Amino acid sequence: MTLADKIGLARSRMAEVLERFGPGSAVGWTGGKDSTVVLALWREVLREGAPDGPGATLRALNLDTGCKFPEVLAFRDRLAREWGVELHVARPKVDPARYPLAVDPVACCGDLKIRPLNEAVVRLSIPALLTGVRADENPDRAERPWLEDHGDHVRVLPILEWTELDIWTFMVRESIPWCTLYDQGYRSLGCMPCTSRSGHGERSGRDAAKEERMGQLRSLGYF
Repeated sequence: MTLADKIGLARSRMAEVLERFGPGSAVGWTGGKDSTVVLALWREVLREGAPDGPGATLRALNLDTGCKFPEVLAFRDRLAREWGVELHVARPKVDPARYPLAVDPVACCGDLKIRPLNEAVVRLSIPALLTGVRADENPDRAERPWLEDHGDHVRVLPILEWTELDIWTFMVRESIPWCTLYDQGYRSLGCMPCTSRSGHGERSGRDAAKEERMGQLRSLGYF
């Protein structure tokens, strides 16, 4: 597929989500490039097709683990203001300063990410959560459907077929802002203890132990 095909497919999926689940759906926005593209596309779809008209609220759910890069948080807050995002920030109930960060990637992601995210989805009554998951980032993601049932909500993967090059082409062409860390050599952004400047692959700067256990993490509710 060309990038134009992928954009059309993503927008078509979002239009279906809007029709089936309504404008109360939200983007799981990390502040990274992929979910920012999803936020931009969802913003357009809401403007064009929301039953409440062009004033429909652009909702986003962000997860602040307490060990995110300050640059990511600053970018998140700035773009939320500029785009009028109804931003909901979920935080873990544990104290990151006293927590054994990244020692056990599954336990750490469970306590700092998965549990607070799932609790926030229920608390905010989000029927559908749109994510920036791409199939080429990890082998576990390659066979995932674009719509996943998580019981109390559905997860939407509208840009599943996109590549890293597609993301950057779209962002540059559409003048979509991005976090300054990408200009410093980072290609994938996560928590500070598990993220470094990338070497060869896009996610080579992410914690290898966590990447190897992505299937287990996904079964618990990880993106």
